[in-house]
Amino acid sequence: MRLIGHRLALYALTLWVAITVNFLLPHLMPGNPIQTMIGKLTGQVTPQEINAIRLSFGGGLNNSLISQYFTYIGQLLHGNLGVSITQSATVSSILISHVPWTIGLIGVSTIISFLVGTVSGALLGWTRGSRLDSLIPTATFFQAVPYFFLGTVMLLVFASNLRWFPVLGAYSQNLVPGWHWAFVASLLRYGELPVISIVLSSVAGWMLGMRNMMITMVAEDFVLMAIAMGLPKRKVIMAAARNAVLPSIANLSLAIGLVVSGALLVELVFNYPGVGDLLLNAISGQDYPLIQGIFLCITLTVLAANLLADLVYLLLDPRTRTEVAP
Repeated sequence: MRLIGHRLALYALTLWVAITVNFLLPHLMPGNPIQTMIGKLTGQVTPQEINAIRLSFGGGLNNSLISQYFTYIGQLLHGNLGVSITQSATVSSILISHVPWTIGLIGVSTIISFLVGTVSGALLGWTRGSRLDSLIPTATFFQAVPYFFLGTVMLLVFASNLRWFPVLGAYSQNLVPGWHWAFVASLLRYGELPVISIVLSSVAGWMLGMRNMMITMVAEDFVLMAIAMGLPKRKVIMAAARNAVLPSIANLSLAIGLVVSGALLVELVFNYPGVGDLLLNAISGQDYPLIQGIFLCITLTVLAANLLADLVYLLLDPRTRTEVAP
């Protein structure tokens, strides 16, 4: 529990730093962002709209920076992320409608790539020098290709030319979104190609890391003793793989951050309704509240995934529970 408390305190500090940096971003930009956003509004600007813009920056640039900062923190605690100027809606409502798509895409892709990479890496490490090693050059080739480029090629070849997959979007436009089988089936069908492109680009890292650790574990005394005692091969492999997977669990938090950045570009390629296209439009329209909301949401997602990876690591490796002295 003491170690978990230290980790939670560290993540709380990281969250505070992320929120502070997120607040300072518009203030470090040249010019007056409030006047820039008001100038982009068409028609007559009401006092309520001007006040909403000022609140999104912590009460207005005329106040002191400290006053703006605490006003911004207070707005966050009440779930108020400001109002988007380009979409004339609250940032919270916009994120609620877009973030689940990105989280779903990233979550499914990360889980699949992690499972495929660790299982195949364990087999490659156990059977080192076999024909299965031919998978390594293929996997590393896909890893060297950028997410968006691989997605573009797969879209042109398998969707546009061969028509094996749907072309663009997240589901068929002929369907009404809802929890019914037709919509879920269409959702899975349209998500296949984006998930495949992300998995192909990220599975090599898991595979090589697990393979190298598995090769090291095979030479450990407890594995050699288990083999000499005649234990079933399946149990020996599972025991070695459980110890070999620990570094991969630790690296999972770092990999999620890379997958997040890559998934945003994949969403643009496949016209997926996540935060990728939303972020691009917000940047091009200088929609500061929406940019801040997206960055904050991405930060929270990565921190939550990192915390989950740390907790899983603690469960798998009892030695880490005694690292902090009482």
